[in-house]
Amino acid sequence: MQLDQQLYDLEQRLMQPATRSSRRKIEELLAEDFVEIASSGAVYDRAAIISAMLLENPVAWSMANFEARLLGPEVALVTYLATKGGGASSRRCSVWKLTDGRWRLEFHQGTKLAG
Repeated sequence: MQLDQQLYDLEQRLMQPATRSSRRKIEELLAEDFVEIASSGAVYDRAAIISAMLLENPVAWSMANFEARLLGPEVALVTYLATKGGGASSRRCSVWKLTDGRWRLEFHQGTKLAG
């Protein structure tokens, strides 16, 4: 499978309500040392993000303008526009790392768009 499609599928999986409501599914995708910088500027670790995802009322997200590029042999950067349930949009970037034959999310940041 092409890198773009593989990482697109992983990002899409993270946005699905079925994943966001399952600790096991989230843990499979997030690296042990995962870090997120929220649109508020707050920094969250893996445990905080997992807890927050499990508490939220999951809605479906959509992605547009998805791009993936290798930063090294086992590290990739993805960028895209995310829209939450047909409402608010944000620009997103994620860093994925290939570890033991599978891609895991190391870093994520989202910036809300005005309007």
